[in-house]
Amino acid sequence: MRLDKYLVECGIGSRKEVKKIIDNKLVSVNDKIISSSKENVDEEKDIVKYRDEIIKYKKFRYYILNKKGGYITAVDDPKDKTVMDLLPEWVIKKDLAPVGRLDKDTEGLLLLTNDGQLNHRLLSPKSHVDKTYYAELEKDISEDNLEKLRNGVDIGGYITMPALAEKIDDKKIHLTIKEGKFHQVKKMLEAVDNKVIYLKRISFGKLKLDDMELGEVREVNLEDII
Repeated sequence: MRLDKYLVECGIGSRKEVKKIIDNKLVSVNDKIISSSKENVDEEKDIVKYRDEIIKYKKFRYYILNKKGGYITAVDDPKDKTVMDLLPEWVIKKDLAPVGRLDKDTEGLLLLTNDGQLNHRLLSPKSHVDKTYYAELEKDISEDNLEKLRNGVDIGGYITMPALAEKIDDKKIHLTIKEGKFHQVKKMLEAVDNKVIYLKRISFGKLKLDDMELGEVREVNLEDII
């Protein structure tokens, strides 16, 4: 692979920016300063450094974010702040996109990747990936209404799949669903005459929020996801 392409793929900059970096002798391969963008590198064996820091090549990258409220799940938006604004500088953003979405006011676990095939796979209706939410409610929830959530409720012409609904206390629950319909958790609670006042996703498939701080980002591996 050409050195300039390698650096672009690693998120160092655009092709034009990378050429300038190389011209300024800020890149080395196997501890040898390289001055040509056309230099070929072996992404599996060669050690590439930019400003003396090793730049590791990964075709696909996977990050989990503990999303803050007030940010929309999108790559860009002309009006609102997006989850991309929450990502620190060390995250390589080239072709990065969120997997699915969390509502603007919803917090919690969001996966971002440049692996389009995985993104499609996880969002496919056939996949039925478990998503667990912590929800605080406007009113006390009865065991009868919890049972309705477990069996499936009508959220506007669509009957939800069976869910796991666990009561934490009178106004707090854990709800695990397999679909990802628009505003699904909120609509499910409305279907049992209640309202979500706070919502946080705490797991997505094998991924768990655990002790991540609000706004924190972690890089994960493919085997952590599937």
